[in-house]
Amino acid sequence: MNAAYEIYRELLRKLADVQYAMGVLNWDQETYMPPAGAELRAQQISTLSGIAHNMSTSAELEEILLKLEKDPSLEEKEKRNIVQSLKNLRLNKKYSQAFVETMSMAVSEAFTAWQKAKEANNFSLYAPALEKLIRLKREECTLAGYTGHPYDALLDQYEPGAKTADLVVLFSDVRSQLVEFVRRIAACPQNPDEFMYLHYPKSKQWDFGIELLKQMGYDFDAGRQDISSHPFTTNFGSRDVRVTTRISENNLNEMIWSCIHEGGHALYEQGLPFSEYGLPSGEYISLGIHESQSRLWENNVGRNLPYWKHNFPKLQAVFPENLKGVTPIDFFKAINKVHPSLIRTNADELTYHFHILIRFEIEKALIEGSIEVKDLPSLWNSKYKEYLGLDVPSDSKGVLQDIHWSHGSLGYFPTYSLGSFYAAQFYAKAKAEIPSLEMEIEKGNLKPLLDWLRLKIHALGKFYTAEDLCINICGEKLNFKYFMDYAKAKYGGLYPL
Repeated sequence: MNAAYEIYRELLRKLADVQYAMGVLNWDQETYMPPAGAELRAQQISTLSGIAHNMSTSAELEEILLKLEKDPSLEEKEKRNIVQSLKNLRLNKKYSQAFVETMSMAVSEAFTAWQKAKEANNFSLYAPALEKLIRLKREECTLAGYTGHPYDALLDQYEPGAKTADLVVLFSDVRSQLVEFVRRIAACPQNPDEFMYLHYPKSKQWDFGIELLKQMGYDFDAGRQDISSHPFTTNFGSRDVRVTTRISENNLNEMIWSCIHEGGHALYEQGLPFSEYGLPSGEYISLGIHESQSRLWENNVGRNLPYWKHNFPKLQAVFPENLKGVTPIDFFKAINKVHPSLIRTNADELTYHFHILIRFEIEKALIEGSIEVKDLPSLWNSKYKEYLGLDVPSDSKGVLQDIHWSHGSLGYFPTYSLGSFYAAQFYAKAKAEIPSLEMEIEKGNLKPLLDWLRLKIHALGKFYTAEDLCINICGEKLNFKYFMDYAKAKYGGLYPL
């Protein structure tokens, strides 16, 4: 082993130790932390953020990276790690420790304010903390630098290389193709789904969700599931990957889709190479690719008929009274009902992208300064009326529904749509390469799909960019056509179009 590369590896592993320790505190904050702990927790996370920043910009790390950058003996994976780490170091050096700690504190304060505002159904309780955070995010764009739109600087953190101008084009495809398709569906008689909203006891839902995760291949020796107000996945290395779910006793959809969705994220993290801990080669490629994994499992597998031919009898055995007389076909139609809804996480897989479009337009406007935080409730409500034809009855069901802004995660939302479009393309390729795939899914055997994903995506870490990965797997870049082909084939059979 190259001695200099080994020093680099150790420096990044120590940095990862600090970052994951901070991650444990964040996970605890969103699951078990008592309310009175919020103030000190913000301070603790801010302190660790400062320490991590110093480590990520240290002269020692920079010196070793510059030396390794010129080392011809490195293998290709090692070279790519050095290139990625240099990019990260140069970006991090643009931020002072004071800025990093201020941002961390602002995020903790915004998260606490968001929780209180959502519970009270009152955006004004959140607005001052969010205003501070938006000012800092605008400053961050300037510090990071950009060549096109300031929002590009934030996009690059989640989807490296993504540009605002390209997303404008992509979402114009959503408008021109998906909007009309949804209108045609909306004109059809709706499939009944009333049985999804009967009373389903929380404990029984929980147990069924655990079984769904196990069936997917989620390793409970390397993870756990908990309850949170907003389902999420977090990890502290590939051998400690945790998920949360949300359960409503009067809406069976919430548990099922949050378990499968977060399970997809977790499988990606558990599949990353353990030997590459702390290095780019042990990290996910981008959030769009990460989301492709959750969306592939949730939609292309979980919302498809073969999956429920195996799993519906099990569900029916758990809730025999509620599902009496319901067939797997009935259930398949119910879980794929297309209709506008207020809550993004509960949206069907088609109108879901209108929710993302709204958030993309709002974030872009916030960062460029054409709107301010005070404008958000009214702007949010008007866009929901324009795109989804809905009147928003309250802040909690409108502008307060998402946790992301309180985390400072602006630039994150577009990756949800990117992920769905990648998922359709990857799943089409998986079916082509595994001809018996859907027959195996119908038997409850999900291992062939997981093995394919592990080989094609998970085990590669950050060896490829998202675009190069897609080309490597599919022979072409991301193509919206695959999503529309999937949607037309599936919903053409569900509705008399």
